[in-house]
Amino acid sequence: MIEIRDNSVIITGYVNAVERESDFIPSPKGRFKEIIKAKVFERALSRAKDVLLLFNHDENRILGSITQGNLKLMEDSIGLKAETEIRDSSIIEKAKQNNFLQGWSFGFIERKSRFEKGSDGIERRFIEDLDLIEVSLLSVKPAYPCCSVEIRNNGIYERRYSDLLIDATSTKSFVDLSRYENEIRFLKLKGMTI
Repeated sequence: MIEIRDNSVIITGYVNAVERESDFIPSPKGRFKEIIKAKVFERALSRAKDVLLLFNHDENRILGSITQGNLKLMEDSIGLKAETEIRDSSIIEKAKQNNFLQGWSFGFIERKSRFEKGSDGIERRFIEDLDLIEVSLLSVKPAYPCCSVEIRNNGIYERRYSDLLIDATSTKSFVDLSRYENEIRFLKLKGMTI
């Protein structure tokens, strides 16, 4: 839900639905689907000192945070629900454009997960615990049906957008890691050990 006011926009929605499968997520080991288990966000929020609100996961576009008072997050029976009031004039203008804001995403560091191969042959990753770092409003199509996800494995930031294609069979190994290095530096500034 988006409510546009004179000098702010109020946005409410679900960042992620728990116990539901993502679309296929590409990885160097092959595609898999992911499921965030119930109560994972609740535990993460109870531990979090703060969670940032970003635009497109850009740490230079901080729109607010829990401690700034303009971001409320909670896990209910559906999943991670967010409510925010944004006063950034460019976001207000973009919110007025039909279909500019495409959904939500979130950034986390995995604490506990497991992989299982189903009887259908599909590999599934079950996230059982995580540290929530940020939630983002997206101007790109989310990879998850209700949002998108950003996964960090062993301190590595990975982006998940449906318009990002990764060829897991490619023999070319060039990857521009500058963006990930910036994200790792950002996490270290927030006090995370990587």
